[in-house]
Amino acid sequence: MLHLPQPSARTLKIGLALLLVVAALALTFGLYTRADFLVQLSNQLWACF
Repeated sequence: MLHLPQPSARTLKIGLALLLVVAALALTFGLYTRADFLVQLSNQLWACF
């Protein structure tokens, strides 16, 4: 039987942080592929000025 070392708490935190960053980037990319969303977002931002 192969015994692998247990990951440390620091390694798990870094892995979770990396996973969250990748998920946020994927969601952002998904929103940028929807042109209607970008137009609506830019119109709302422009309305602030």
